[in-house]
Amino acid sequence: MPESETGTPTASAPPTPGTPAPLFSSLRVDSLSYDRKSMPRCKCLPFGGATWGEPHTCFTDFPAPDVSLTRKLGAEFVGTFILIFAATAGPIVNQKYDGAETLIGNAACAGLAVMIVILSTGHISGAHLNPSLTIAFATLRHFPWVQVPAYIAAQVSASICASFALKGVFHPFLSGGVTVPSVSDGQAFALEFIITFNLLFVVTAVATDTRAVGELAGIAVGATVMLNILVAGKTSGGSMNPVRTLGPAVAAGNYKSIWIYLVAPTLGAIAGAGTYTAVKLRADEVDPPRQVRSFRR
Repeated sequence: MPESETGTPTASAPPTPGTPAPLFSSLRVDSLSYDRKSMPRCKCLPFGGATWGEPHTCFTDFPAPDVSLTRKLGAEFVGTFILIFAATAGPIVNQKYDGAETLIGNAACAGLAVMIVILSTGHISGAHLNPSLTIAFATLRHFPWVQVPAYIAAQVSASICASFALKGVFHPFLSGGVTVPSVSDGQAFALEFIITFNLLFVVTAVATDTRAVGELAGIAVGATVMLNILVAGKTSGGSMNPVRTLGPAVAAGNYKSIWIYLVAPTLGAIAGAGTYTAVKLRADEVDPPRQVRSFRR
């Protein structure tokens, strides 16, 4: 590790050779971004790049698993399990006890779960908890494509495990936790797109911009989830997350309009993250970024 002139070690280790520069250069390393020592730059996107179709692209040149990635996947599994269990249990309890939770209670279950998971595991895995978020961040080069399949596998498996745990506890009331539209498919698609857009706009701000209030990232993201469910909970179910729908659908055997909850959140996530990237202030437009503590590795 390099040392300063006074002999004091610097705050971080130097990047390994071939490590990519961050999409946004700053003093901050956020936990939703990738570990800079984890892999070489992904060169197969955008499509049509010079290495597309050649051997050893990021789709084929997978590095050997290491302890760091294993810990990230473990944290991602546990965090997604907590989120799906809490966010699905609220509507199930609401169904079983004749509306005891109410829409506000359902929104609070999901929002609080997101908040506590980000605060507890964000420094380990980034607390993605959502394949749409993972894909959106990879598309904007905040996260390596090579780790996307592993993250999504952890998220999907955690969702299914949490859903079957709920099925064992609350059977036969699991149907209350399945997100199905009460409006037309087009309206549900539009709602899921918009609320996921809102979510990723906020997530991208607090996770990648040093000028945003990163210390309150968990609160900001959890509050956005609550707001979105209050808006769309009675119509589309307020999923915003493919695994929020997929796990309960598998456990309950109810796949009605499931394509909406796989496609719309992913498109909305990419649009939301891309929009914040487009409107983000340049470094020369504001004061130098301050040091932050939340969402750092």
